[in-house]
Amino acid sequence: MSLPRVLLCLFTAGLVACVQAPASSSAKIRFPLDGIREDGLSGPPDGLVAIAYEFCIPADPQVMAEIQRLDPSVQVSLVSHGRIGRRDGQALCLGQTHQPGWRQILERLAARSDIAEIRRCDFE
Repeated sequence: MSLPRVLLCLFTAGLVACVQAPASSSAKIRFPLDGIREDGLSGPPDGLVAIAYEFCIPADPQVMAEIQRLDPSVQVSLVSHGRIGRRDGQALCLGQTHQPGWRQILERLAARSDIAEIRRCDFE
């Protein structure tokens, strides 16, 4: 699935020039954050759970180390495809919201050009 893009066009002297601008980084987070408490938990008081999420990055040791510094909850797999569909040359990353600064962590991850999308991960 590709990210939505914004088409920007300039009309000058009868000429039209269009450029596609990438979607905002917040659009990369493909699940609602509104129901998640400050402590990263969601649900009823007697059934609070952390929200797991997944994304893919290049399978480069330096990139993997950067991601794990940004998000200490991340587990990296070079084997599993996850629901997001890791491809050859990519690493699957699984993280979770039950950590300090979870929202800022997600925003920093989404701002990276090497992360196309971040999806909720429901283990079934």
